[in-house]
Amino acid sequence: MSDISAAVNIESISSVKMKLSFDIPWADVKSELDAVYRQVGKTAKIKGFRPGRIPREILERYYRRQAEEETASNLVNRQYWKTLQEKQIPAVTRPEIEQKEIEAEKEFSFSATFEVEPVIEPQDYLGLELEKEEPVVTEEDLAARMQELRKMFATMEETHEERGVLPGDFVTIDYEGSLAGEMLKELKSENYFLEIGSNAFVSGFEDQLIGMKNGETGSIAVKFPETYNASHLAGKDVAFTVRVKGIRVKKLPEIDEEFIKNFERYDSLEALRAEVRKAIEEEKRRRSDAELERHIYAKLLENNDFEVPGSLVELEIYHMMSDAQRRMAAGGMDPKRAADFSFRLHDQFREEALRTVKVGLLLKSIAAKEALQVGEDELEKEIREIALQRDQDYQTVRVKLEKDDLIENIRNVLLNRKTYEFLREKATITPVRKERTETAEEGK
Repeated sequence: MSDISAAVNIESISSVKMKLSFDIPWADVKSELDAVYRQVGKTAKIKGFRPGRIPREILERYYRRQAEEETASNLVNRQYWKTLQEKQIPAVTRPEIEQKEIEAEKEFSFSATFEVEPVIEPQDYLGLELEKEEPVVTEEDLAARMQELRKMFATMEETHEERGVLPGDFVTIDYEGSLAGEMLKELKSENYFLEIGSNAFVSGFEDQLIGMKNGETGSIAVKFPETYNASHLAGKDVAFTVRVKGIRVKKLPEIDEEFIKNFERYDSLEALRAEVRKAIEEEKRRRSDAELERHIYAKLLENNDFEVPGSLVELEIYHMMSDAQRRMAAGGMDPKRAADFSFRLHDQFREEALRTVKVGLLLKSIAAKEALQVGEDELEKEIREIALQRDQDYQTVRVKLEKDDLIENIRNVLLNRKTYEFLREKATITPVRKERTETAEEGK
């Protein structure tokens, strides 16, 4: 069909919402309608007529509604997408269409309302003044990590002392519980291995084992919580009979030259300490880099306030819920329960999703203003990295990414990364030293 001489009115409802209104002359509507009828006539089956030989008036009698609906759909789609392309309008949602029916000798009018990316003129993004923590590994950090290594190689040993159970002990027990005098098979177990203080049992159970001696049998009474997942036990008082069959203690190895034999790559204790120190320093450097990135984005958002399309925020929330669901299912949670739980996180994710969308739009606007681009060589290098991670050849991965429409996603990720590095290079960053232990850092 030749170009349509439609009149288009562009209305900005807000910074993130736009409305296009179209009036298409009858001559163009008729031309499209005639083309649709020609196509309908090729396949139409009407008794007494051969396909392709059915008179127009007969086709109109049987297929008028279908032909007019198809004509309207063709006109709407063609003019809407053509206008977006010609005017370079960054629509981010499907349009809400309002249209009139096709009437002979009259214009066909319709409107399309949709959300768009906001036009952002980024402000104050160069020369950001920031502090960046230098990674400092203290002796306390090193001692704490060496203690973790000791625990990894700890052994369990039976205690031969004549004493009762102590917090931190590991006990082997037989137990059975009764509710209102009735023994319940789900509350019975033999040779159960339990760490005292792990809170693996109902609150109060482990505390009452403290002081019991090896071979001793005793009674323990506990009240199950109201929220317990087995409804017949929730909020109920249960009596347990427990027999202690063994008490073990965890013995940590000494950090000495003998300890090094647990590792093949170190020939001295100092070599092990040096490697541990290096690992801690690298972890702190990564945390420091991540913190700097958060500070840069926080400054950008502080200096640039703008509205964002609600649809982009909702899409980001959906991605966050899907990711949470995958992680919970991977951790062993029932997939349906994981889906239900992640859905309930919707509102909790909103603030973070809004921030993520805002940062993404800001980085995009800064990249455009600074003429930052991702070259084909950079894109190819990234895809080769992905192929290497997947242990697949480059061409196979490239074809798969193109099929799944993910090439532009990768390009956008690279562009965001490049824009962040640009902002970092242009920032004034003051290094600071904060000698805190790992434990203090993680507890913040």
